[in-house]
Amino acid sequence: MTRHTVVIAPDSFKGTATAIEVTDALAEGWASARPGDILIRMPLADGGEGTLDAFEIAVPGAERVPVTVHGPDGRAVNASWIRLPDNSAVVELAETSGITLLSPLLPVDAHTIGFGQAIAAALDAGVERVYLAIGGSSSTDGGVGALTALGARFLDADDEPIANGGRGLADLASVNLGGLRQLPSGGAVILSDVTSELLGAEGAAAVFGPQKGATPSDVAALDAGLVRLAGLLSADPATPGAGAAGGTGFGMLAWGATLAAGANAVGEVVRAADAVASASIVVTGEGRFDGQSDAGKVPSYVRALAAAGSAQPMLVAGAISAEPVGFAATVSLTEIAGSSDAAMTDTLRWLRAAGERLARTL
Repeated sequence: MTRHTVVIAPDSFKGTATAIEVTDALAEGWASARPGDILIRMPLADGGEGTLDAFEIAVPGAERVPVTVHGPDGRAVNASWIRLPDNSAVVELAETSGITLLSPLLPVDAHTIGFGQAIAAALDAGVERVYLAIGGSSSTDGGVGALTALGARFLDADDEPIANGGRGLADLASVNLGGLRQLPSGGAVILSDVTSELLGAEGAAAVFGPQKGATPSDVAALDAGLVRLAGLLSADPATPGAGAAGGTGFGMLAWGATLAAGANAVGEVVRAADAVASASIVVTGEGRFDGQSDAGKVPSYVRALAAAGSAQPMLVAGAISAEPVGFAATVSLTEIAGSSDAAMTDTLRWLRAAGERLARTL
């Protein structure tokens, strides 16, 4: 039997398994069928949930630094950020201000203050660059909460601070950036797989608001608030990605950060290209492979790395609803489990089964 080097490089299966758990389950399944193969575990992320895990595992010397912040509903959240050996930091919005921290959802009141507090903690620690992973947000506040935590002031007509969350944007009359923290010397990079603009029918409120529990009237109010914000900050609301994370992309652009495709940026830092170049097979995956998967998400990024070399790319997804072009083999957990409910109820079991099934295609 030919001995293969196999890189296992999936994203998280949101809501059911972290990227680390997905990687480990696929590796266990593969090893059960082909114990002689060399397995390289490389969980990836596109700027959403699991980005810290990807950096911590893949970068030797990465250090997780604990921090307590105000979560999206004001309750204390024990979170963390990652310090990399080059003295840069990775801060993940999903861990500080993410939608998984809320039950019930608060579509107009959730905020990003905790995200800004974690960024401030990294700056206080003297980091020279900040990677801002902004997927998985709970709010539509345009990044106002984060900027407030970094020293900006958002005021109503009476020069009083506006309320937290998207609700407060309705009263926004002026912005004072005099106390806003400076970018670190090496700048800040936004990691996101979202290309939406800030405003309008394809903007932050309209596209993502309903996913956060917003009603049609909420969406209209949130979009109107973002219009007010866009008129007071210097960033261009039409920038692709400005609508990411309920407009947090726009807020971070106004701070001076630059945008990068999340999966590519994470992959570059963790040297994913080198790992894939050394392999004959690479297994990737995500919770749902659909029409958005070719827009910079982890599977399309890994497939491109494989195409640049000689590795065969393979795909595992919770569900596959678009043609998975360019993969040597694919497995849908929904298909092998019999239903989406079964796949989501025991995701790790079916991931192990998927890993074994892919290994047996060789």
